[in-house]
Amino acid sequence: MNEEKKKILKEMIKQLHAGVSPEEVKEKFKKVLENTSSDEIAKIEQELIKEGMRREELGKLCDVHLAVFREQLGKQSFQLPLWHPINILMKEHEALTQRSQRLGIISSLFEPACDYVHVNDALTELQGIVKEFVDSEKHYLREENVLFPLLEKHGITEPPAIMWMEHDRIREQKKKLNNLVENWNSTGFYDFKAQLSEIATNLCEMLSSHFFKENNILFPAGLKTITNQEWVDARKEFDEIGYCSVTPSDVITAKPTAEGTRKLETPASAEGVLQFETGTLSVEEAEAILDTLPIDISFVDANDAVKYFNKAERRIFVRTKAVLGRKVQMCHPQKSVHIVNEILDAFRKGEKNTAEFWITMGGRLVHIRYFAVKNREGKYLGTMEVTQDLTDIKKIEGEKRLLDWQK
Repeated sequence: MNEEKKKILKEMIKQLHAGVSPEEVKEKFKKVLENTSSDEIAKIEQELIKEGMRREELGKLCDVHLAVFREQLGKQSFQLPLWHPINILMKEHEALTQRSQRLGIISSLFEPACDYVHVNDALTELQGIVKEFVDSEKHYLREENVLFPLLEKHGITEPPAIMWMEHDRIREQKKKLNNLVENWNSTGFYDFKAQLSEIATNLCEMLSSHFFKENNILFPAGLKTITNQEWVDARKEFDEIGYCSVTPSDVITAKPTAEGTRKLETPASAEGVLQFETGTLSVEEAEAILDTLPIDISFVDANDAVKYFNKAERRIFVRTKAVLGRKVQMCHPQKSVHIVNEILDAFRKGEKNTAEFWITMGGRLVHIRYFAVKNREGKYLGTMEVTQDLTDIKKIEGEKRLLDWQK
């Protein structure tokens, strides 16, 4: 993109920010818009962030940008194989859009009714759609843990950050919807249908806008920069995280062709041993031990880059190889990054060596601890995150001794 065009486009976005109507801006810059691509928009947004515009501001402004760019961006088209990660995400967008539209229709069925008894069938269908929205969480996890890190490695940082902010807003609406429908029998009917109507409208509008931006700005930018081999590797990461009930079965079963794949090389150190003060382990033994631990471990080095995570049998939080080398700040929602930085800063300065939190996830009590990792001389090497499910441990009472063991 030439500098003159970039200057014009930046001026257009700033005029939108100043309150000029989208239609007026669209008409004024029509000729420039005719040749504007999705990756150009992504680059401009990154420059505006560097110039001081807050992500929250740009996130709100994205909806206004959309009104201007929608016609031009909608002209884009690309053909992808069934197995491709972007094809999977777009198919899920279609399915979730259909669910949100159906949610709006179901909500309208409640409007003329005066009691739950008159909408039994609608309530049953509503409960099914809510379950699908809850199950769709893996869609967002795949984007945040596989696609976004790949985009960041190729220098596309701000659009993923803005999309993650939108993910969190979508999650808030899904949580409200789930809580409302789960507790329908303890909510007055008129209050229920008023809340349902509001949430259904918000969710439908959010998903429509969000999916359009991803399909027409974020995904094309990724397709232009991410290599075929990286897409093949990303698909493997997608398979590990898993899919949703709305994911079409044909894209799940479609696998990348052998062409373009590479055989993973065994590290040179794998043939040797790791010498510790308290003994020796082969690389194979060390990795197996770490993966057998009933806890999730992640390690962030002294430069805040994710360097390692174990692959426990039942990980609590999703981790993929795409995050290796990624700044830890990019692995957290924007609203909590300042806390992450405060913890890391306290660890570096030696003011704190631990930080712990506990949350409830899916009815399970999850304990999250951070530890400052230092060498014998006290030099800060990084931070280790340890996550553990305490639900069953808290239920333990009395004693169970070694002699009590049975096959």
